[in-house]
Amino acid sequence: MVTRTRQVGLLIFALLGLGASATSTWVHYHLVASPETATSFCDVNANVSCTQAYLSPYGSFLGVPVALAGLLFFALVAVLLAAARSASSVRENAVAYVFALSIPAAAFAAYLAWASYAVLGTFCILCGLTYVAVLGLLLVSATSLPFPVTHLPDRARHDARALVTSPAAVGIGMLFVAAAVAAIAAFPHEVVRAEAADAEEQPSSPPLSDADRARIEEWWNMQPVVDVPIPAAGAKVLIVKFNDYQCPACERTHRLYKPVIAKYTSSGAGDVRYVLKHFPLEGECNPPMARMNHFGSCEAAAGVIMARANGTAQKLEDWIFANIGPPALTSVQMREAARDIGGVKDFDAQYSRVLEEVRADAALGASLKVTGTPTFFINGRRLPLEGGIPQASVFDAIIQFELKRPR
Repeated sequence: MVTRTRQVGLLIFALLGLGASATSTWVHYHLVASPETATSFCDVNANVSCTQAYLSPYGSFLGVPVALAGLLFFALVAVLLAAARSASSVRENAVAYVFALSIPAAAFAAYLAWASYAVLGTFCILCGLTYVAVLGLLLVSATSLPFPVTHLPDRARHDARALVTSPAAVGIGMLFVAAAVAAIAAFPHEVVRAEAADAEEQPSSPPLSDADRARIEEWWNMQPVVDVPIPAAGAKVLIVKFNDYQCPACERTHRLYKPVIAKYTSSGAGDVRYVLKHFPLEGECNPPMARMNHFGSCEAAAGVIMARANGTAQKLEDWIFANIGPPALTSVQMREAARDIGGVKDFDAQYSRVLEEVRADAALGASLKVTGTPTFFINGRRLPLEGGIPQASVFDAIIQFELKRPR
């Protein structure tokens, strides 16, 4: 028989894992469902971050969030421990089943720990608690086996035959499976969300009618003008974008507006000047955004600045936005992209100096009351994005209005 002390130990580790994995699932859900506003309470910095772990390629396995899989595992362990205290035929074998389940769980936890610390370079507090819980269950159950483990297959077959003849056991099993399937189906999936966002963008925007253009011009003229202290360098139209490289809306505006901006800036006439300013939603280079979770944004902005010297800034920017996720690119991946795509061979040597330029951009944005990205100023007028990203044809029309505006 399992001693009372070991029963209590198994229960403590099961409850620890259940609580940590339930909290992890809740955090991961909100990070995926509300990527622009959600934050994680266990994000301390780029090296201690649950967000980096959850939104990385290691945050899901075969399409199932790892946090949710952990929750289901610990829930099953709790059911088995409850059976160990019941009068059912499973009672004698329940701890052995916990041991058998804990072996692959511990192996998977070791793999995730390696990925977090060695690959992502971050520590996830909630993940670490689940690793401790799994290891604890494995060790306590291993020292509590009431019979040789080689007897388990025969005992499992006997229990299976007994359980399928029990309506209550069948009902509990079906309920558990149904709950697991429902939870997996209800969890927001990044791919679906990304496809929905793309569908909302309407990239092939229809041409504007004269009435449309008149309404847009009237609306645009109502926008207040602020002093943006960036020289126009002789251009009639100055477009300033405050950008974050882990911001999905920044990626969409990059893709939608890039052809429009190129149409005016590549002509050589000099009538339109486009200036990109960095406003990473990360505290390392933008202190007011310390509670945001775009870890890697500072490295991305610095990498693009460094790549200018090689003439590869545009190539690097395009690559970053093409690979923005989900899952989000990590700070390590941003550094690797700067090296491999941007040709930056001395990233670490330049980083401190270049980060000052990023901080200066962010401070300028703060002085202009920029609180999110993307934020566009066109000749001092802020482009409203609260109602959604304007179509490319609307953006084009605004530039034309400004080109014709009397000076």
